[in-house]
Amino acid sequence: MRNTVVARNYAEALLVVAQQENAVERFGALLDAVAGVFATNPAVRGVLMSPRVRKEAKKDLLAKGLHGLASEGFVRFLQAVVQRGRQGLFGEMSAAYQEQADRHFNRVHASVTTVREADPQFRQAIAERLTKAIGKTVLANFRTDRAIVGGVVVRVGDRVLDGSIRRRLQLLRSKMLGTGGGAA
Repeated sequence: MRNTVVARNYAEALLVVAQQENAVERFGALLDAVAGVFATNPAVRGVLMSPRVRKEAKKDLLAKGLHGLASEGFVRFLQAVVQRGRQGLFGEMSAAYQEQADRHFNRVHASVTTVREADPQFRQAIAERLTKAIGKTVLANFRTDRAIVGGVVVRVGDRVLDGSIRRRLQLLRSKMLGTGGGAA
């Protein structure tokens, strides 16, 4: 729990810098990339986490590695993270930053399940309808699942809107058996 709060605090600080540089999306992508390299590259993780490597050397490594790719403000942020020994939280910081950026842009993510691959027009129509219904920009992630038989299942946060044929058949079965409403 404590690491989550620390990561959120760092994410909020980075968002302030990103807003000043008008680079909220860019900083999110960069932080996600840094977190990804940290998580998947044992050599990078080993150097950044090693107590034998001086913090100044780690900060120099970040500055040289990101030269020309990231702004000075972003590099200074990473250096501050390393200075305080919080580089192990890059993944949590990235997730917290994405949440902050979503709030900043008034957007939400939705998981949309269809029985077969959705064409671009259908994807756009669903995203527009959800945006209108929710009142926030919806970034829809589509996937397929033949088990829903037909229709659409939408998940936004902890809310599920199940318009699938499978769900309708379950409701019909429950009514016919006299077991009442929404038994799964």
